[in-house]
Amino acid sequence: MTTTTVLSELAGDYVIDPARSRTGFVARHTMGTRVRGHFESFEGGAHLDGDDPSRSSAELSVRAASIQTHNPQRDEPLRTKFLDAVNHPYITFLSTRVTQVDGTRFKVTGDLTVRGVTKTVTVDFELTGAEQDPVDGLRAGFRGSVTIDRKDWGVNWNAATGVMVAAKVTLEFDVAAVRRS
Repeated sequence: MTTTTVLSELAGDYVIDPARSRTGFVARHTMGTRVRGHFESFEGGAHLDGDDPSRSSAELSVRAASIQTHNPQRDEPLRTKFLDAVNHPYITFLSTRVTQVDGTRFKVTGDLTVRGVTKTVTVDFELTGAEQDPVDGLRAGFRGSVTIDRKDWGVNWNAATGVMVAAKVTLEFDVAAVRRS
């Protein structure tokens, strides 16, 4: 993607292209290894105001049961014990504030809800580029991350996993969004 230098050219309403986007996480195991995973089912969008980024907004809805680490013995407890996907089928983020840091970097603050618990987080995002797609129109790319303490949302199974899996989890977003209006 080629970065558009004038933010006002990006103004509009966007939807996430799930085929070109990734919503994932990294958690450290006490043995020093990292466990990486992603969610296969998510949707969302954003309103981008290129003239006044503080008037921009974003939302994301992730299907909790779609968590995937490519290890069935790990994935099932993540769905049932950690995320309680039956009772809390969605993880959501709804922005409350967008702050421009520089020409391509932004802080997006909002409400993250996991297991029915809502806490405010600030995600650091970077505009990675924008281009005209011959089929879909204007496409913008963003990359972002935030490190959270999963225990703040009650994401734990038992005392052993509370010790074996680090409380800090990094949420990662690699988003391709298509302008719809």
